[in-house]
Amino acid sequence: MSEEMKACPICKSPYGYASGEKNYTCPECNHEWNPIELEEELRVKVLDSNGNELQDGDAVIVIKDLAVKGSSAPVKAGTKVKKIRLVDGDHNIDCKIEGFGSMGLKSEFVRKA
Repeated sequence: MSEEMKACPICKSPYGYASGEKNYTCPECNHEWNPIELEEELRVKVLDSNGNELQDGDAVIVIKDLAVKGSSAPVKAGTKVKKIRLVDGDHNIDCKIEGFGSMGLKSEFVRKA
């Protein structure tokens, strides 16, 4: 069993201790939680324009022409983008587009391929 302590997600006490194989218990507020399940619950879901959940490594298709700063040509609708990476922020997709290089896209302007 691990001797590692984890902070309680309820009262933020740093003294949460392992109780059982996968659970932790807080000695201050007596809250019991599973850190793996908690992490999955807190994970932000990124949805495409059709409401499909996107994941790292997915391929997407741009659904409308998008202007690119520093370039005279837009990213055209129908452009396929492979191996996306999900990130936090306004532009929640990092990717490389052929002819443009690395850039950030908003998930609302793509659909899952």
